[in-house]
Amino acid sequence: MKILSAEFVCSAVQPSQCPQESLPEVAFIGRSNVGKSSLINALLRQKGLARTSATPGRTQQINFFRINHRFLFVDLPGYGYAKVPQALKQSWRSLIESYLRGRKQLAHCVLIVDSRIGPTELDLEQAAWFQRNLLPFFIVSTKSDKLSKVELQKSIIHTQSLCPDHSIVAFSATRNTGREQVWALLYPHISMTTLS
Repeated sequence: MKILSAEFVCSAVQPSQCPQESLPEVAFIGRSNVGKSSLINALLRQKGLARTSATPGRTQQINFFRINHRFLFVDLPGYGYAKVPQALKQSWRSLIESYLRGRKQLAHCVLIVDSRIGPTELDLEQAAWFQRNLLPFFIVSTKSDKLSKVELQKSIIHTQSLCPDHSIVAFSATRNTGREQVWALLYPHISMTTLS
């Protein structure tokens, strides 16, 4: 994928604040600090478009990025161990589910897991939620550079055993591996507006 332009559009804390345009959207979701923003930046070859942080819970809104003026990437708040009040966590969850259930522009979802530990219980709950709501998704296993080849292979096999019906891509933002595989999986869902 040749990235000609990538720009931040807006942040939303309620569905009514989402962009009012018809471009297809790809949503990225995963645990806090799993590497969602780093994945987005690596896919777009941008260093700071999506804000990254070592502090879990940095992304607290739905952030929209317009790519090539033809589709949008959507960075969703992370779930899991962010040190925020329970009420705020619940409000994030409600916002995420409202977006995922009601957004007609949503073309595909990317579930992000940490390759070092594999899918957690929360990740598996999210995958099951996608399936119940008939939302298509594939899995990106981030931070793969932290593992040896043998360890990474075991991690992917383990993830595949838990999610047998979904594609899994080993990804490293540091080494820029897995980028083309992710784009290859996204092409069919954004191809009507991105490929010439």
